[in-house]
Amino acid sequence: MKAVHFGAGNIGRGFIGLVLSAAGYEVCFVDVNETLVSLLQQRGEYKVTLAGPSRESQTVRGVTAISGSDVPRVAEAVASAELVTTAVGVGVLQHIAGAIAQGLEARLQRTDAPLHIIACENAIGGSSILKEQVYARLSEATRGKADACVFFPNAAVDRIVPLQRNEDPLEVTVEPFFEWVVDRSAMAPGFRELTGVHYADRLQPYIERKLFTVNTGHCTAAYLGYARGFETIQEAMADAGIAREVRQTLEETGALLVAEHGFDEREHQRYIDTIMERFRNPYLRDEVVRVGRSPIRKLSPDDRLIRPALRAFERGIKPWHLAKAAAAALLFDCAEDPEAAELQAAIRTDGIGQTIARYTGIPEGHPVHALILQYYEQFLNRKDF
Repeated sequence: MKAVHFGAGNIGRGFIGLVLSAAGYEVCFVDVNETLVSLLQQRGEYKVTLAGPSRESQTVRGVTAISGSDVPRVAEAVASAELVTTAVGVGVLQHIAGAIAQGLEARLQRTDAPLHIIACENAIGGSSILKEQVYARLSEATRGKADACVFFPNAAVDRIVPLQRNEDPLEVTVEPFFEWVVDRSAMAPGFRELTGVHYADRLQPYIERKLFTVNTGHCTAAYLGYARGFETIQEAMADAGIAREVRQTLEETGALLVAEHGFDEREHQRYIDTIMERFRNPYLRDEVVRVGRSPIRKLSPDDRLIRPALRAFERGIKPWHLAKAAAAALLFDCAEDPEAAELQAAIRTDGIGQTIARYTGIPEGHPVHALILQYYEQFLNRKDF
């Protein structure tokens, strides 16, 4: 069985590629990083190490790679694959959609065998976004054929993969925990389940549970840690005040998730406990600048801070701690991050009130806008974190 995976980065190799290989697939990575592509072609294997006391490792074999710039070869790989996955970042999906579309055009002239294309991105509805991009590049006739045998099930993925400092560029260190949930209802009839993947009939609750717990908590620790001068998430989580803020933020999102999706309250508390321990993992070195990068995206209306804050507010749950995390994000002044630089420039030029409104979509005068502004001013005056 052959799988094509777009993205040979740390998540691609240390999570998706590992799971696919363990499930029996020969994995062909597609990436624009020519160094990684060349090494994967030469070696056909790489090592994954778990960040734990035993430093357990395993070698992923039977892999290869294609340069993303070689569109004809990429398209042919897609045309002959049994599965296509991605881990490139939701903003990059538009750039790989053309090669996937070309692959589908060729494939559908040869066979009507089912093909699953799964975007494993930190975004709600990643596969649906990719499908829209791919279909925009297909002929009407091909779209009709694809509707019958090409499936784009959405997925939720979760594994912490920090920045790597390994001598071997292919080696990757990951946390032991992982979760990959796929929308069963969008799969082909009679599909083969993959070991290591959980299939759910209702995916949205799992997507939001992950986004509003793991992603929300992670960036909260990063932005508060950055404000305090910590270098890593682990250092930030060792600070009792920050750890308390992260937990209280997750209590707010937890109340929302229980109310909206019917999660068992005790089970969700245990889930929060698990997430908190993952953030504290002493065998990881997860830098706050990595986790906090792209603050504009993370402050956008449909992402991990503002979306739960507004929905909690609508349900009568005052989002004190989500607002505090958003305020801390506005202080993320990492010069190497283009989004952070843009955000700070907007604050200097337009003022904090207008900047909050522009990037969060929350108008001035809204109670949640007022909360974010209040905490931002407290941060500046050193009256809080």
